[in-house]
Amino acid sequence: MKFAASAVIATAAAVLAFPASADFAKPEDAIKYRQSALFVMAQHFGRIGAMVNGKTPYEAKAAVDNAEIVAEMSKLPWAAFGPGTDKGMTTRAKAEIWNEQAKFKEHNEKLMGATAKLVAAAKTNNLDNLKTAFSATAGACKGCHDAYRKD
Repeated sequence: MKFAASAVIATAAAVLAFPASADFAKPEDAIKYRQSALFVMAQHFGRIGAMVNGKTPYEAKAAVDNAEIVAEMSKLPWAAFGPGTDKGMTTRAKAEIWNEQAKFKEHNEKLMGATAKLVAAAKTNNLDNLKTAFSATAGACKGCHDAYRKD
């Protein structure tokens, strides 16, 4: 687990070294990139969810480690929603993403703010604080999914 988390963090750090407006060779590359970033984020968020819902034991260090990955990954997918990335592969992204860029960006910023608070709550070593921040972060995810993701 420790190696996997380190590998994810190292990968995320390498990716973060690229500009936020990264260019992709083709739309499919951007789609794969954003789907991958969102997948990794969801996996680590799910680990926190298992703790706050009592499905796995609460471990403060694991909560912090996973929250930090979630926060870093929350910064990545947005550059991959550029023009032309609404086609090219199967995607659950709604057309509204490209038609409502300002609103979509608001959701992006809300998620990044919520994930920063998730990290802060995890660092308090208090399960109740983590539960509150987890719920707020889940709400930010849901708000964007409801508006911009096909199910």
